[in-house]
Amino acid sequence: MTKLFGAACLFICMATVGFGGPSGFASTEKPHLPPAPSTPEAITVAQQEQSFQAYLTGYSFWDNTPPGSAAIARPVIHRRAGGTGTYGDPITIAVGYRLVNGSAQLDFRAGTRFYIPALKRYAIVEDICGDGNQPHLTGCHRGKNGAPWLDIYVGGQSAGRGASNACMRRITGMKKIIMNPRKGYAVEPGALSESGCGGKLS
Repeated sequence: MTKLFGAACLFICMATVGFGGPSGFASTEKPHLPPAPSTPEAITVAQQEQSFQAYLTGYSFWDNTPPGSAAIARPVIHRRAGGTGTYGDPITIAVGYRLVNGSAQLDFRAGTRFYIPALKRYAIVEDICGDGNQPHLTGCHRGKNGAPWLDIYVGGQSAGRGASNACMRRITGMKKIIMNPRKGYAVEPGALSESGCGGKLS
């Protein structure tokens, strides 16, 4: 889990709820994280490519839960939050969830791939948004203006806290998202904080 401030919310929180609102989302320690569900997640992922608008935020190494970690709640291809943004090495992304009989059911199944044209990066669901006593209520599951809320890991361990914060502020906003993307979209590989945070954002 990351802190909403840490993962997706650092900049959501900055931009919409004030610096430090909900929590971002990837973390090494998840005291409030419910067990993984034994049934499929709430939203069944279709296999065909689909496009939609989503509220995109970022979380970093510095504001993860706990701070200074790259732990993730639902590892798929990474043991820790990371990735370069290529199809084969997509960047970790956190999503919201709801509780069903005490189990966390993710808004998008762990392992779901996305392509984010504005960042020229592929991403993969490997983490959960939210922190505190009711992370399913304070995290990404509530969405933004009726759109899904996705929180991408920007890295930042080597770039530093300032560069990470600037990157999160820069990418926050409504973005086009392609779910179940094909291979071959244009990519500018690299951790976001360490590589200019997505070039010229659209």
